[in-house]
Amino acid sequence: MALLVAIGILAGAALAYEILLARLFSILLWHHFAYMIISVALLGIGASGTVLAFARGAHTSSSFGVGFTGCAVLFAVSTVGGFALAQRVPFNPLEVTWDVHQQLHLARICLLLTLPFFASGAAIGLAFTQGSERVAAIYRADLLGAGAGALLIVALLYVLPPQDCLRIIGGLGFVAAALTAWDSGARRSAAALAALAVISTAAWPSSWLQLQPSPYKGLSVALTAPGARVLAQRSSPLGLLTVVESPVVSFRYAPGLSLGATSEPPPQLGVFTDAEALTVITRFTGDKSALDYLDQQITALPYHLLKKPRTLILGAGGGADVLSALYYDATHVDAVELNPDLIDLVRRPFSALAGGLYQREGVTVHIAEARSFVEASGQRWDLIQLALLDSFTAAAAGVQALGESPLYTVEALQAYYGHLAPGGLLAITRWLLAPPRDAIKLFATAAVALEQRGVSSPGAQLAMIHSWNTATLLMKNGPFNAADIAAIRAFAEARSFDVAWYPGMVEVEANRFNQGAEPYLYRAALALLGPARERFLNDYRFYITPATDDRPYFFRSFKWALLPELLAQRAQGGLTQVDAGYLVVLATLLQSAVASLVLILLPLAVLRARHRHRKPGTVARWQVVLYFLALGFGFIFIEISFIQRFTLFLGHPLAAIAVVLAAFLVFAGLGSGIAAPLALRRRAVIVIAVAGIIAFAGIYLIGLPVLLPSLVSLPAPLKTAITLVLIAPLGFVMGLPFPLGLERVAAEAPDLVPWAWGINGCASVVGAVLASILAMHIGLTLVICLALALYAVAALTLMTGTPRTRKETLSGSDASRAP
Repeated sequence: MALLVAIGILAGAALAYEILLARLFSILLWHHFAYMIISVALLGIGASGTVLAFARGAHTSSSFGVGFTGCAVLFAVSTVGGFALAQRVPFNPLEVTWDVHQQLHLARICLLLTLPFFASGAAIGLAFTQGSERVAAIYRADLLGAGAGALLIVALLYVLPPQDCLRIIGGLGFVAAALTAWDSGARRSAAALAALAVISTAAWPSSWLQLQPSPYKGLSVALTAPGARVLAQRSSPLGLLTVVESPVVSFRYAPGLSLGATSEPPPQLGVFTDAEALTVITRFTGDKSALDYLDQQITALPYHLLKKPRTLILGAGGGADVLSALYYDATHVDAVELNPDLIDLVRRPFSALAGGLYQREGVTVHIAEARSFVEASGQRWDLIQLALLDSFTAAAAGVQALGESPLYTVEALQAYYGHLAPGGLLAITRWLLAPPRDAIKLFATAAVALEQRGVSSPGAQLAMIHSWNTATLLMKNGPFNAADIAAIRAFAEARSFDVAWYPGMVEVEANRFNQGAEPYLYRAALALLGPARERFLNDYRFYITPATDDRPYFFRSFKWALLPELLAQRAQGGLTQVDAGYLVVLATLLQSAVASLVLILLPLAVLRARHRHRKPGTVARWQVVLYFLALGFGFIFIEISFIQRFTLFLGHPLAAIAVVLAAFLVFAGLGSGIAAPLALRRRAVIVIAVAGIIAFAGIYLIGLPVLLPSLVSLPAPLKTAITLVLIAPLGFVMGLPFPLGLERVAAEAPDLVPWAWGINGCASVVGAVLASILAMHIGLTLVICLALALYAVAALTLMTGTPRTRKETLSGSDASRAP
């Protein structure tokens, strides 16, 4: 029993470490580099299976206790020590595509972070080889522990900073080691390890774990200004918020401010999320004249078409857009913000500076995910405004390319449109890159959304203007009339903004003030509203096809056809025009695939020699490879796709990750618990389980798009319970194929057990990267269909061979461990 608890603790700590690394490296670098580093590091699990396949002596009962305990201790030390050392590697991510030294630095970081995954994988792999008759129980402990670890780290990140969470995860490694030592009879060693578990959470020097973001991130740059200092920090799973004051070189943050503006913002505090995305808290004394600069911003356009509108701000942040609404005497303002810590900063420590903005009469703050809030609401607004909260640097570098965003899909714009009052406006502002990408993609998305809502002439309900670095799109619930068009033209003319589209516009009116080589936005709008839309989308240099809920990657703009030209212009900065995130994850996929292939093929020479005289009917090496590869890919494909599908329903991306991931792992663990009694009928049970997986997933593919939107307005606890009920049967049957397959391998070819464990680990790593790439290109629905096909392949793979009796299985396992 102690061993199973130790396995559960180690598996939970390893998954918690994986999730925590994503948080840590999103702060230190950018999301896509975090993705790359963690994916490569996870190959340590596959490497552990390869090493165990060679280390035949480690499988004996006499060496098992020492081996498992040693691996748990290595996990404990390397989680904290490896991260501390990795932070000290002088890695510059912006030069990694062309500087071989930076590529070597990246490799060093990956190797340091691989150690904990190697250690945890080796420990659990040892348990499988030593306890081959307890495969189902071990796998159940592994999955249940992993599910608990996912929930634990999310809870810890709400109360502790990430570096302190790292200490606790290291301590859990010592706890697992102590339990194993106790189970092996080494009571003194167990007591010493238990003491280390307590000491290690506080013994690591704080200076070792102090987070050091890249010097190229926004926060690092801001702190180089004379007198700049950090006033407050708040940490949660949603991000690390850092409030910065810069009295000498003041923040003057006003995206889309006219170059001819005669007024400037009052003093502001910068609020950085994960050391990058910037929002500001602006000083407000109640004197509206101090806010005259707001009328010079491009985001003021809708207020010149609407009088005292009832307004919904999606992404309220530090309150800049709420200030705009108050400046224009909005009747009421509903401000929606995902991160409660950001609301609390404006409400409490900086309330005096902000003029009690979020406590003012007529302002109602809602802590919720923006789109879920809209879909669950029965209200209508005169103006719905999507705030511009991501940084221009992040947008230009393409670091968001692989980030799913439910805010800018066709279905999202339809949802916003459906909550507009008659004559109401949806206003969305995006950064204007050169050449244009986001702005054109947004216009295309709006046109398709209106068409699917039954609007015969979408161009009559759209308008767009732009400054030198931002563009604002308006979508109206009804056609723009002559007065609206006159107001748009007058607003743009007075502030030297360019009109990109309004109904009846001619090309001569475009590209007047912020001139480009040609009027890209106007010509794009004309093409997207005409019969040549598909040809334009296909021929445009960047990928601007509208995002959908099935492919929610609005920020993806990379096209392979452009890469040779960009590489040729690398010295002139050509690579800045490409999605860095997309290329980095593609490189990760290639690295993971090559490394996995090596790890899978490396033991073959040894295994071939050991099994040269394999008995007829016993499992073959090709079956082991194909079966466990298919299971690894299939499980992770379904898991990732369902997390995305439940994000909108649960109303919080973090809730989706925690609830859906934990549900799949826990219910799969419970399913694996019944595998042992079914071993005598394993082939039939595998077929039934795979049939169940295909049936449940197929029903969900058809039913969830209809069911979930109808339940989205329910209270959060009830939606969580519904999610668990829906996932339970699918997760349960998904827990059966792995232990049943591994039990057959343990019975017929026990030396292949660690290899099978490593193969499954490699497949999970490559599958996680591949799932994201596939979802971008073929959609989440087809990714799930592909997963079901893989499960079917797995079932067919293990259909050959003669099943053994329970007695033969046990005697075969015992014989295999004889010297």
